[in-house]
Amino acid sequence: MPHIETDLASNPRIPVQRLPLTLRNDDKRVMTRMFVFGEPERLRRVFEEVSRMTPECAQYMLDHVLASFSSRHGDILSTFAENYDQIRRQIGWNTDLTKPRRLLLGSYFTMEYSLEAAALFNPSMTPHPDQEGVRNGDVRFLMSLRATGEGHVSSVVFRCGSIGANGAVTIEPPRRFPVPMRPTPDQVYIKPLFLRTLKAMTGDSDAAARALDSYGEQFTYAQLQNAIVESRVSGSWFPLTLETIESMLWIARSNYQVQMRPDADISEMVIFPQSEGESRGIEDLRLVRFVEDDGEPTYYGTYTAYNGIRTLPMMLETKDFRKVDIHTLNGAYARNKGHALFPRRIKGHYVMCSRVDGQNLYIMSSDHLYFWESATLLAVPRYPWELMLLGNCGSPIETDEGWLLITHGVGPMRQYSISAILLDLDDPTKTIGRLRDPLITPTEGEREGYVPNVVYSCGSMAHQGVLYLPYAMADKTTTMATIELDALVSALRASPP
Repeated sequence: MPHIETDLASNPRIPVQRLPLTLRNDDKRVMTRMFVFGEPERLRRVFEEVSRMTPECAQYMLDHVLASFSSRHGDILSTFAENYDQIRRQIGWNTDLTKPRRLLLGSYFTMEYSLEAAALFNPSMTPHPDQEGVRNGDVRFLMSLRATGEGHVSSVVFRCGSIGANGAVTIEPPRRFPVPMRPTPDQVYIKPLFLRTLKAMTGDSDAAARALDSYGEQFTYAQLQNAIVESRVSGSWFPLTLETIESMLWIARSNYQVQMRPDADISEMVIFPQSEGESRGIEDLRLVRFVEDDGEPTYYGTYTAYNGIRTLPMMLETKDFRKVDIHTLNGAYARNKGHALFPRRIKGHYVMCSRVDGQNLYIMSSDHLYFWESATLLAVPRYPWELMLLGNCGSPIETDEGWLLITHGVGPMRQYSISAILLDLDDPTKTIGRLRDPLITPTEGEREGYVPNVVYSCGSMAHQGVLYLPYAMADKTTTMATIELDALVSALRASPP
């Protein structure tokens, strides 16, 4: 039973400055999604009805749709053409149609989706990959946000901004049209990594290895499907069980790559759920700029995939946000929510902070980014304002005095608060200091919203001795606070664990 701290002595005073900055959800930011309603018979009926329209009627209807919607999207005609073609193949329609009829049919199978209609919250902040032209003392940043729309489906959107040499924060308005990143066709899988993931999931990958034996170190999704078909042929020497087949297909669909349109800006980019595991949302992305021992930077982001029943820890990987690789996290301790990757290796190992049991903070270490088999308990809820659970607020920030880990805790009436822990640089399982009370609790102006009494962050950023801490208010909107790093670290050193 953990010791509950009842001494309510306060921290040394730590000035927290709330900035007059609020990012609000904008229900005018819409994107297109496929709209398929009903059985194939109903879809075929729509095709038949449009095919019987007079040319004048079809053109009139298409002109009416374009007059209402073309100004709201970047290239809606291409979307109509793609959606028409997808449904045509689905129902086996082979009759040739005029272009206006094809585009009109595509519009019937297209819908608008308002990404941020419900909320824009849970921000994460990291240096922007493009610092070209930035003035001395300034820095550009990239902020990810959880956008929630119809059906409470969450996706990831981005904002760009800058911090001036004088500390002033500017957030640029996003470009007009949100652009969902698209899956890369003919996804390629690395066989050893695929089989290791399968073994971690099912405990056995031998049959799958035999099924894929005719391919080299890499294979495509089409080749995977072919191997599965061949394994089911009577007399096959590498038969696959139905469970193994389902697991192989699930892994293939859950590990994928998406890419941004060549002319799109990062602020237009949307990472929308693609796989079954994340069908109900991509939640709480924790971005980090990770620097390898050779100085090469890569951007990683851990997030929670949600399918309406289960959560699954995931990771994205990118150099420039033009192409993004999505990976499942695997292993005995790749579970629950709130995984946050340290921004560099420690003694040659990757390190993450996590909440694998849903209540306490752990430090995980691994030689492979996607497999996590060990964890050490770091901290348990101790103070009254965090007794329900303790979690992190994003990747730790390296200071001369130690790793600064921003945390969140849940107390009475499900009120969330934000605080901090200082960890040893060489051994982050060791705690140097831990604040006795929060840095940020919801004010009267911050507590009302979709989920009342919650302040929450997925990642902050340090610049010129100041911590810039973006945080969500009531799971609805986003703001930011600044804290002098020296004051915070000094307070942590004065508050031993």
